[in-house]
Amino acid sequence: MKLQQLKYIREVVRHDLNVSAAAEALFTSQPGVSKQIRMLEDELGVEIFTRNGKHLSHITDAGLQILEIVDDIFLQVEKIRSVSEEFTHESRGSLSIATTHTQARYALPEVIESFIEKYPLVSLHMHQGTPKQIAEMASKGEVDFAIATEALEHFNDLTLIPCYSWNRSVLLPKGHELIELLEDGEALSLEMIARYPLVTYVFGFTGRSRLDEAFLSQNLSPKVVFTAADADVIKTYVRLGLGIGIVASMACSDEEDLVVVDASHLFEPSITKLAFRKGSYLRNYMFDFIETFAPHLSKELVQTALNKPSKLQVEALFNSIELPTR
Repeated sequence: MKLQQLKYIREVVRHDLNVSAAAEALFTSQPGVSKQIRMLEDELGVEIFTRNGKHLSHITDAGLQILEIVDDIFLQVEKIRSVSEEFTHESRGSLSIATTHTQARYALPEVIESFIEKYPLVSLHMHQGTPKQIAEMASKGEVDFAIATEALEHFNDLTLIPCYSWNRSVLLPKGHELIELLEDGEALSLEMIARYPLVTYVFGFTGRSRLDEAFLSQNLSPKVVFTAADADVIKTYVRLGLGIGIVASMACSDEEDLVVVDASHLFEPSITKLAFRKGSYLRNYMFDFIETFAPHLSKELVQTALNKPSKLQVEALFNSIELPTR
């Protein structure tokens, strides 16, 4: 059994069982990949893939278990490389982050700027996507960190650490009748908000679930007329008069043509978390990035979380810690 053969079957799975595409990604030939997979199956005495003629059609039950182990093997290979680099090039390397628009636009710029200044020889890569997409990227080892509010908890092979809590604000176009009601002393309420068309986040983005839960708890069914994944897009359509907006408060700054009303008393706070694959080896500059992003997350605390075998133990570790608020 060769490491190269394991790499081949892993790459074939990544390319949806398309051997030609996998061979192209591996800079080798399709017949060569097919031959090595057959040799591995012959050595193991089981088929990893079922075939339909010359094409691979499915992963066998044995193959699924083998591929789980293969993923762990390559995680250990990466850890070996990382250990080597830590001792030979302490301040050189790469850091890949997958995150959402809200985090990339409003939470990370100062952190990234500080990190680049401190580690100019570390190549930094940022990927944006839906919370589920970025969680999958971290789960597959395609990125070092995933940063999001939603979806991360659905992946059991990720360690999740809480970074900060945040809440929401209501955006009103100038001249909106709700402004006059508030100026007359009425307190902002969910019932008041539900009278008007709403513009807010797509479900599954930026704590949208907490927003829906709040209205449901009051037996309210607001009319959501437009949704987007991007707070800046939501602001655009509030300006056009499509409805009033509900966005993360961190996304509300210097809105000269909109009136911002704090709504944190109406919704449960959401928590943004950073996730990495269980068993990962974190370089010193990675610990430093985490602490710059969330100062309560010292290297010692994150290292302790890394060594906890279960999600419940990790959660218990942070139960007594008061999170910063954005």
